[in-house]
Amino acid sequence: MNYNWDWSVFFKSTGVGSETYLDWYVSGLAWTIGIAIAAWIIALTLGSILGVMRTVPNRIVSGIATCYVELFRNVPLLVQLFIWYFLVPDLLPADLQEWYKQDLNPTTSAFLSVVVCLGLFTTARVCEQVRTGIQALPRGQESAARAMGFKLPQIYWNVLLPQAYRIIIPPLTSEFLNVFKNTSVASLIGLMELLAQTKQTAEFSANLFEAFTLATLIYFTLNMSLMLLMRLVEKKVAVPGLISVGGK
Repeated sequence: MNYNWDWSVFFKSTGVGSETYLDWYVSGLAWTIGIAIAAWIIALTLGSILGVMRTVPNRIVSGIATCYVELFRNVPLLVQLFIWYFLVPDLLPADLQEWYKQDLNPTTSAFLSVVVCLGLFTTARVCEQVRTGIQALPRGQESAARAMGFKLPQIYWNVLLPQAYRIIIPPLTSEFLNVFKNTSVASLIGLMELLAQTKQTAEFSANLFEAFTLATLIYFTLNMSLMLLMRLVEKKVAVPGLISVGGK
């Protein structure tokens, strides 16, 4: 294929003020990181709570968590996004509807929708990781804690969860990376994250190959950096005998 690559296009003006195409990528990357971090905070917090609920000796509590997991894990992410962006605002009280649809900046409302959607979607997956980590611990851990007089909340907070998190760092890392990749769905509701800025750059500049190659490199570099960082954390906090480190 005879194609003349033109990497200088990213330093050219977009025709919109003084912005260059590279500025668009920086802006898109900022939105991508913001969405991913906010959604991950929701997912890790709620996922941990639901993961604990799935392991408690109470059928009603564990059943609620199970229903949540089955619902959010088996409905496609795009369907959930459209529900949160187009349907849920219409179900709000009149005052909140007016605030959400008229007072909020459209970019802000799109950001809130995608963060909540992605956070709750990932919560179901984190929940299963936390549940697996807790159940992987020797049963003697809980028995010993009970013998010491710990109540159930104290057992989870002081004994089970600290060890479970250290065991499930590898799968949690995968989920964290998935959050970054799944932020691309935000482009479907008009939020100018990295993918949306890439498509806009390709359309404005007509440099399709350069635009998507740069986006690929950014996603790859970001995810590889996060993965390497989490591997260091994994080695640092690994529980001997409960998790393999570096494939050993």
